Amino acid sequence: MLPYKTVAEAEAALNRTLTFAETLWLNYSADKSDYFLYCHNILFLFLIFSLVPLPLVLIELIRSSNLEKYKIQPKVKLSFPEMMACYKTVMKMFFFIVGPLQLVSYPSVKLIGIRTGLLLPSGWEILIQLAVYFIVEDYTNYWIHRFLHGKWGYEKIHRVHHEYTAPIGFAAPYAHWAEILILGIPSFLGPAMVPGHMITFWLWIALRQIEAIETHSGYDFPWTPTKYIPFYGGAEYHDYHHYVGGQSHSNFASVFTYCDYIYGTDKGYCYQKKLLAKLKEESNHSEQQKGIKSE
Repeated sequence: MLPYKTVAEAEAALNRTLTFAETLWLNYSADKSDYFLYCHNILFLFLIFSLVPLPLVLIELIRSSNLEKYKIQPKVKLSFPEMMACYKTVMKMFFFIVGPLQLVSYPSVKLIGIRTGLLLPSGWEILIQLAVYFIVEDYTNYWIHRFLHGKWGYEKIHRVHHEYTAPIGFAAPYAHWAEILILGIPSFLGPAMVPGHMITFWLWIALRQIEAIETHSGYDFPWTPTKYIPFYGGAEYHDYHHYVGGQSHSNFASVFTYCDYIYGTDKGYCYQKKLLAKLKEESNHSEQQKGIKSE
């Protein structure tokens, strides 16, 4: 909770005029405890899990020819009840696992030094910290994901997430309760190493979940802004991992591709890409030959 109750008090203590963002933060957070602010994560996650996949649901139901060409596994078609069944399972896990976990994890957040003060982070500070969080989470998640594809880890835990061989947006957090707990560790390591402001922490939680929904979307849209991020995997990259399923030893990375490249776990994906490119080239050549003969 802030030590100032009014803008005048804050400006007198800081000996300067508050910025517009600082004024907004003061007016909103002055009478709220740090614990209450931290628990905003529950609301953010609920809204993200519920709303962000909705455009993908609409696209899946309409199956427009203009968008169908971006469907990674076009032969797989899910009905609205099937997608809602996935959402209901995710919400059940949210209310019984994710939400309570957020409620009880506040002491650890306080311990590592996530601050709620009036000195807000600059844009560069937020960007650098978010970059660190994504890199740390991606590296640690890679190794946990590889472990979960071992015989015991897959059969006991990870197979639940792979029930969707053609993932959809709602299936991003669809997983065994133990997997949700385990994968919470990589998400926490970055903020623990480079603690920042609560606003940065909110952004991190929100962006990580939105990114997961995108990679599970089942569509590879060419206009997606993430295509400009170096070493970013994206929907097509992760879709291959789901397509292969339990036998997959490729594309373990959650966000970037560098770990799979360094440790050689992208070979299956690379081979498939080359094979598909060759088949497409042969198909185009065959069509050209038919066109020549018909003339």
